[in-house]
Amino acid sequence: MDDWLSLSDAAKLLGVHPSTVRLWSDKGVLPTHRTSGGHRRYRRNEVLLWAKTAREIRIEPENILPTAMKNVRVQIGEANLESESWYQKLDENARRQYRESAHSLSRGLMTYLATEDGDDFEAHAIGYEYASRARRYGLSEVDATRALLFFRNVLIESVMKVFREANILSGSAWEEMLHKMHTFTDQILISLLETYHKLENANH
Repeated sequence: MDDWLSLSDAAKLLGVHPSTVRLWSDKGVLPTHRTSGGHRRYRRNEVLLWAKTAREIRIEPENILPTAMKNVRVQIGEANLESESWYQKLDENARRQYRESAHSLSRGLMTYLATEDGDDFEAHAIGYEYASRARRYGLSEVDATRALLFFRNVLIESVMKVFREANILSGSAWEEMLHKMHTFTDQILISLLETYHKLENANH
């Protein structure tokens, strides 16, 4: 019976928490069997084959974008944005521009993820765009930062959802993706703050 694994044994083999194995089993993505007593059991060879297949899946940026953008559009619906204090200060034209800015942010991130070393030109350009838009519509530096962080968090959560749904198990893949996303958005934030100060000083 060494061929059969308990839920905890399967979790150890996959290098994940038992609750993750339970979730994958409930969703039907991981092959599972039930004993007469209703307990979950897993065949070692099925688990290993499933893990090998899942780890070989590569998610390319161009494949992430459509799904991520769909998630972004859902999350930036009026219901979510209406509760944001900075958003409440904007007229309808400004609100539309901010909603549309999520697309340029997404495109920029996908371009950055597709490069080996990452090009920070796009990050600086997006940071400049957010700063100049904030100044144009009378948002403070703090509100400009809040606006960027709102869309950044929505985008990162959307990309992470794509990874979860694709059952990416490789820790290195998650680590690389998170590192790149934070590096890119950190560069945008720095560019936003630098640009905001330059525009502010130019008007004094």
